[in-house]
Amino acid sequence: MRLTNLRRLQRVAATAVLALAACTVQPPLAPTPPTLSNQLAVTGDTPASAAIRQHYADVQKALLSEGLLRTQTSPKDAPFSAHTLSENFLRIALFEEYAGGQVTRQSTATPILLLRWQQPVRVALRFGKGVPAAQRTADTQRVADYLARLSLVTGHPIGLSEFAPNFWLYIASVDDRAALGAALNAEIPGLTAGQMQSVTQMDRGTYCQVLTQSDAASSTYVRAVAVIPSEHPDLMRLACIHEELAQSLGLPNDSNTARPSIFNDDQEFALLTHQDELMLQILYDPALSPGMTRAEAQPIVETLAKALLGGETASQTGAKR
Repeated sequence: MRLTNLRRLQRVAATAVLALAACTVQPPLAPTPPTLSNQLAVTGDTPASAAIRQHYADVQKALLSEGLLRTQTSPKDAPFSAHTLSENFLRIALFEEYAGGQVTRQSTATPILLLRWQQPVRVALRFGKGVPAAQRTADTQRVADYLARLSLVTGHPIGLSEFAPNFWLYIASVDDRAALGAALNAEIPGLTAGQMQSVTQMDRGTYCQVLTQSDAASSTYVRAVAVIPSEHPDLMRLACIHEELAQSLGLPNDSNTARPSIFNDDQEFALLTHQDELMLQILYDPALSPGMTRAEAQPIVETLAKALLGGETASQTGAKR
């Protein structure tokens, strides 16, 4: 088994605040998520939680003032061609930001084999006790809707489920995250001390992250855990949900040429774009197989991209999203 930190969003904005970095589709279940069982009994914001909540509010305000965190999925000012789509896919799917499971600010992209899920992705949603009931209800619906969208795009079964989950999504406060150790050890065996600390002691510059465990023999994911601070304002929290869940399906890298895309460090787009959907569609196309190298995947990816866009750009296809 191989453990990987797919994502740690660490950015510095110019304003000196940290910036946010077809098989049959089974309908997702939407149970009322249980709360964490091993946490502090938080009835409201603690000083630590209140401070980080204000920090994130300031970050979102700064990003929006700079025209970032856009929510369009097919903006007319960001066209892309089949060639661009295939090149972006190859950079994002066949390289990894945090090679070998190491979490450092100096990590760079390293070539990897094609990875994706083979088994259905069964997501268990967990909230910390510090998360208000109204937020739990809203976030549960947002997650369920987004998982249904990912399942439709990929043609792969993905949804909320409490039956034998293999993906745990935590939305929890700074105090609740500190108590996650026992749960994480049970869900993702083999976590290093550094990986555990990166979750339980997540610093303010790490806005959200996902850890995956893959089977080296099959190049398929078998388990994952994503952790999102509950203190984020709505848009930043939704942006984390979009990016971490999409990235954990097999798009582990970022590319500064990918536009429009959430797999780009510039934080221009907050939510999954049409190009991101096409990359996920390519990733789960039967013509590709887990374990492929870039050289093996490239001609197939180029053919698939041309079939999706032909000689047009995305802005010429008439997509209005």
